[in-house]
Amino acid sequence: MKHYIGATNPMHAQFEPKAAYAARHFAWSFADGIGTITLNRPERKNPLTFDSYAELRDLFRALHFATDVKAIVISGAGGNFCSGGDVHEIIGPLTQMQMPALLEFTRMTGDLVKAIRQCPQPIVGAIDGICAGAGAMIALACDLRYGTPSTKTAFLFTRVGLAGADMGACALLPRMIGQGRASELLFTGRAMSAAEGHAWGFFNALHESDALLGAATAVARDLAAGPTFAHGMTKTMLSQEWSMTIDQAIESEAQAQAICMQTEDFKRAYDAFANKRKPAFQGD
Repeated sequence: MKHYIGATNPMHAQFEPKAAYAARHFAWSFADGIGTITLNRPERKNPLTFDSYAELRDLFRALHFATDVKAIVISGAGGNFCSGGDVHEIIGPLTQMQMPALLEFTRMTGDLVKAIRQCPQPIVGAIDGICAGAGAMIALACDLRYGTPSTKTAFLFTRVGLAGADMGACALLPRMIGQGRASELLFTGRAMSAAEGHAWGFFNALHESDALLGAATAVARDLAAGPTFAHGMTKTMLSQEWSMTIDQAIESEAQAQAICMQTEDFKRAYDAFANKRKPAFQGD
């Protein structure tokens, strides 16, 4: 197995706008401040490989410094989102590895989820068809998720003899859909239907397949036009406050809001309101 730790130097990444990023293991496009990631191995339902895990992790880490990118959409090609780790290119080799290499791999997959959660841009998942294993975890790590009536989301880890505790599943999923529902999905590995996912709060909305990407992109476009520094603060606080008491959260939000009140976007919003026009936010 290759070593994938530390592949990106964030001090270099801040000088590299991501509009022209050339992805190697998935597709990347950029327009109107929105970066779109498309997992694009449709003949296999878009499984992940060692290389695509590492490149996704490094891209999301670099996006922390990419001020040209205001929002992210992540989707899959060919009517499916992601079938998880590639059986032949990942799961097979893992059965032959020893503990140091196995731990390097499991930490890398967890680092992808951390990078998604820690990058300041809002991330919108457009999730059609199969969404399984690590693909389900990428979807779960997104800030907003939109599915289709045919979307099936499965945390399949127990189906391959592993614990349901993978890539943060036991922390993230109960907070999203509740402890009892999460326990059922993580113990059994069964697929959550689109209707269940919508009713339980996993999906923000469902759209027909041919309208899904457009709907997700429209949400991302609205977010990209908003106060992006403040959006990053909202995302940070949503994550950090899980481990705070109520009093700590209130104090942290007081500090966060005071910081946002120093931004030019706050002043722009006031000027626009006073002059009865829509604010034109610039993210500073």
